[in-house]
Amino acid sequence: MIPSLLIANRGEIARRVIRTCKRLGVRAIAVYSEADTNAPFVREADEAHLIGPSPARESYLVAENLLEAARRSGAAAIHPGYGFLSENAEFAEKVIAAGLVWVGPKPAAIRAMGLKHAAKSLMAQAGVPVTPGYLGDDQSPETLAREAERIGFPLLIKAVAGGGGKGMRKVEHLAEFAAALDSCKREAASAFGDERVLLERYASAPRHIEVQVFGDSHGNIVHLYERDCSLQRRHQKVIEEAPAPGMPDDVRAAVCDAALKAARAVAYEGAGTIEFIADTSDGLRADRIWFMEMNTRLQVEHPVTEAVTGLDLVEWQLRVASGEALPLRQEDIRLQGHAIEARLYAENPDTGFLPSTGRLEIFHLPASVRADSAVEQGGEVTAYYDPMIAKLIAHGPTRQAALRRLAEACGEVRVWPVKTNAAFLAHTLRHEAFAAARLDTGFIAAHLPALLGSPAPDEPVLRAAAQARVAAHATPAPLQGFRLNAPPRIEVRLACEGEAHTITLTPPLPATPALPVHSQGEETLVFSGGRVFAFTEISADDTGHGPGGADGLILAPMPGHVLSVAVQPGLRVAKGAPLLVMEAMKMEMTLSAPFEGVVAELNTAPGARVAEGALLLRLETGD
Repeated sequence: MIPSLLIANRGEIARRVIRTCKRLGVRAIAVYSEADTNAPFVREADEAHLIGPSPARESYLVAENLLEAARRSGAAAIHPGYGFLSENAEFAEKVIAAGLVWVGPKPAAIRAMGLKHAAKSLMAQAGVPVTPGYLGDDQSPETLAREAERIGFPLLIKAVAGGGGKGMRKVEHLAEFAAALDSCKREAASAFGDERVLLERYASAPRHIEVQVFGDSHGNIVHLYERDCSLQRRHQKVIEEAPAPGMPDDVRAAVCDAALKAARAVAYEGAGTIEFIADTSDGLRADRIWFMEMNTRLQVEHPVTEAVTGLDLVEWQLRVASGEALPLRQEDIRLQGHAIEARLYAENPDTGFLPSTGRLEIFHLPASVRADSAVEQGGEVTAYYDPMIAKLIAHGPTRQAALRRLAEACGEVRVWPVKTNAAFLAHTLRHEAFAAARLDTGFIAAHLPALLGSPAPDEPVLRAAAQARVAAHATPAPLQGFRLNAPPRIEVRLACEGEAHTITLTPPLPATPALPVHSQGEETLVFSGGRVFAFTEISADDTGHGPGGADGLILAPMPGHVLSVAVQPGLRVAKGAPLLVMEAMKMEMTLSAPFEGVVAELNTAPGARVAEGALLLRLETGD
């Protein structure tokens, strides 16, 4: 077994790898950026080394810094985790050239699967079904348009070096093709430095099915069955499960066999995932499932496979990298029940899923399910990295049992003041169509209003807040509304998100509220269903607040960087005109004028870092 391991990653995957290292007696070595100095994974490792400033491009993406940390620590091997340099063949080669063990596939396999068009050509030669389309080298607009007509519409234009939904366009008609092609090429060139594209048939009612594979250096390759990752938003996975619901035995056998063919075609070693797209307009059929791409690393969603197989995939990675044969044969790997994973993001679904950052004054995850978290209470969520702060994984004897457990767990999440998507996840898991496995990659977009739920507090939340405020007073609030032979009443006036509420309570009040409540100074927090509601008392002369932006104050909706400013003091702008562009957590947002007016005050500039709620500029009507 490898004696020591440097983990070239951060957050929850670093903590996950450290847990297995400790169980196996492997010395775990962490690396961290300045932003992660106080992160849990740094403390939990046997030793840790600073590798650079907070931005990933100056720390986690600098191969030389990682290799220097490995040299200083005496590490025997490097585990890349996922993201960052995990699928970078050049980095893998540098690790091996430095005399270290690379816990991953051979660089040649990474390179073979790195470009979509080359990988699909290789898979077709290996007998793996690939999506009908065009993978040719002739990238002239005329050839691509002719091939598009041959394939038929709708179709997808995809960057050959793409990922994460970038460089991808759905085209419904030939008349739209030329403009979509130009746009896709520009985005691909900007994001990946490669404007080449491929064309493929658009699958109707598509589902994202992937198969976990494992290979060793002795020629053994097995699959650990499939996962369904169809619930996505902006091409990013949100909920994953194993096995895929509604998967017939013969279709499972066919797709798993195709995955093994794909892995054998590149003599694969270590953990990998073969991703397929399924056209489910006529149900899950073996002749409608096509190879999409291969991820040559461990996946974020690997815990659901661990849950249904009872295996530790990180342990398998370390054993294979140490030169051992796979621990089990194919016939010894069995499915056990059903598992579902939900990704908890630091984002606010009520504001279009804008990222949320800041100090975690309250951070509570339920103990009823497996929780792989990147952070802890008192820690900081920064704008430097991906907004996923935890994964919640439930396992049960049936899909319905796992669904119930995970939905309840998401509803028990308590985080403040950072916003999360916990309530959104709970609503999704409880949705009738999802429970019935009527799902595809467009599920979230199709059902979004129902999945968001209402941001307004309901009656139990209001009563819990009112009871907490009454209990917080040194002496009870005066009783109001006396009537002969009628019980006394207490009226409490509270504000939540700018809305006023009057709650009438009748003593005696319960000793404790039915919902989790946290009081801090003049503010009362009530947690319900994954949401948090912040209440303050309204005094008799308080008239409340007007709608945001109506007073001309343009505030930062999230912490981040100002990329550009389109105005200057004294400039008159039209309603809806762009004022400035902000960026945080890989997301850009344009702030626009709420009314026609004049820029009376400008408090920021391009390149400035701003906090959430900071006053960026002020507009006046100029009348």
